[in-house]
Amino acid sequence: MSRRVPRSRAALVLALSAALTAPLTLTTPASADGQYGVTPLKFTVRAGERTCTVDADLYRPADVDRAHPAPAVLATNGFGGSKDDGSTDAIGKAFARRGYVALVYSGLGFGRSGCLISLDDPGIDGRAASGLVDFLAGSRSADDGTRADYVTLDGTGDPRVGMIGGSYGGAIQLATAAVDHRVDALIPLITWNDLAYSLDPNNAAGATAVPGAFKWQWTNGFYLMGESQPLTQPALDPSRVNSLTCLHFVTRACDTIRTLNSGSYPADRTRQLLSYARSVSPVSYLDRVEAPTLLIQGQADSLFNLNEATATYRTLKARGTETKMIWQSWGHSGGLTDPAAGELNLTQGNLETSYVGRRVLAWFDRYLHRNRDTDTGPDFAYYRDWITDPDHTYATAGHVPALSRRLYLSGDGKLVGNRDEVARGSRTYTNWPIPTSHSESSLAGALGLPDPAPYDTPGTYLAWTSEPLTHAVDVVGAPQATLKVNSPAAERTQRSSDAADKLVLFAKLYDVAPDGTRTLVHRLVAPVRVPDVTRSFTVTLPGIVHRYEQGHRLRFVIAASDDAYFGNRGVKPVTVAASPGGTGVLRLPVVAG
Repeated sequence: MSRRVPRSRAALVLALSAALTAPLTLTTPASADGQYGVTPLKFTVRAGERTCTVDADLYRPADVDRAHPAPAVLATNGFGGSKDDGSTDAIGKAFARRGYVALVYSGLGFGRSGCLISLDDPGIDGRAASGLVDFLAGSRSADDGTRADYVTLDGTGDPRVGMIGGSYGGAIQLATAAVDHRVDALIPLITWNDLAYSLDPNNAAGATAVPGAFKWQWTNGFYLMGESQPLTQPALDPSRVNSLTCLHFVTRACDTIRTLNSGSYPADRTRQLLSYARSVSPVSYLDRVEAPTLLIQGQADSLFNLNEATATYRTLKARGTETKMIWQSWGHSGGLTDPAAGELNLTQGNLETSYVGRRVLAWFDRYLHRNRDTDTGPDFAYYRDWITDPDHTYATAGHVPALSRRLYLSGDGKLVGNRDEVARGSRTYTNWPIPTSHSESSLAGALGLPDPAPYDTPGTYLAWTSEPLTHAVDVVGAPQATLKVNSPAAERTQRSSDAADKLVLFAKLYDVAPDGTRTLVHRLVAPVRVPDVTRSFTVTLPGIVHRYEQGHRLRFVIAASDDAYFGNRGVKPVTVAASPGGTGVLRLPVVAG
């Protein structure tokens, strides 16, 4: 977490709550009186083994009634928010103004809704949302007797309903669709595929049973928000309290956080950690999702990076679910900055005038209004920050670009394009007992605090740098590196029953300008807990969209640590050797400019 924090815990929680729910800012200009009405509602719903009270607001267009029904949009808040925060409330306003019946609610454990925080568990949060779908179907009433008999139906008890929302309000859509096939369309923004990867990432290919490097800043920030609910929501519903040692989360979530913070991964706790994190993640239930899904993920996002949306996209496509994906500019990282010119920013009311906004409207028009002639756009689109014309910042493709360019790690520290150019040699780095590299202070932007530029301390990393580029190179997707390292200290400790004794390293790509200025693209790194240092391994870096301009150089780095993550246990020197016959390979997804 950032070295500088607000003086009071309450201030921290409020700042985090505001900042981490801010990226989805669906605020539109005020409408004329009578365009829609807003009705506060309460619902008592079954959620797993508990009964929960859900606090909601119903936005009903003035011209919608039983004789003139309309499709519905269901949405809930990001983590730490509620139905009353600007980002969630604005969803109701935005879609009611466009003729949809909108029902927005505070997720379980947030705002004035009851029950514990259960991380969008499909069996709990998904089932609760399904109870709200029953209301939209007209098959149940709110607690005060209010009924909705003006939502378009596809059959008895089956309302025409879509979902939209970001982050925590994104995963709930997939969780709901997995348990309730009446949901007709999903638009999840900046959300996760696998919390085991999100919070404890290991970017080594195939190392799904080996935890990675704990993302302690992001994770503990959210944990603090959840456990500190009495500071932001006085007079909590008694169902919101678990125990003195785990106040507002379900017990397994607290157990997971404690394991991560312990820095120890014995086999039994590792199995429990991975099992629970994946059970509340789309990775475990996407095979039950049938609703057409438009995934929107942020390039500036060290919490849920582009790889997460890509994994969800590929899984849904493989099972035949209609799925498309957009990589927009903004995500969780960077705090409260406004979206770039031309990007979705409904504080300006630009659904119709932004590329992503038009795609959102088209998706609901096709699958909620059933206008089959509506073009929902290409399978894949991505934002390009090097294009200055806001009307042409997005490029489109039929698929995510493949790895198409190979570069080789030479023994003299060069990154070369031909294996024959690899110089024979070896170099060594070592880790210190404290972090010696910095990518980001994950919560600095959320708290409005300064964040030092990324750096690596000499002697604690190795770098390979290309010659100046003779033409611009556009990288779109997740680079991969195949590496072989030598570390006798790690080889001795990796046989321990505690996975935390395995070697940890951090891979990343810099852009080096002609004047020597280095840029770590979106401050993204790939933490790796090496499964076995006696064998080569492949690292999948976070996806990026970046132009390396003519005259710039690519620099690939592996570092011993990163202060946003937990790192090595003990000192483990690492040597990387190279020869023309055997060396590391960096592969890049390069597209035509």
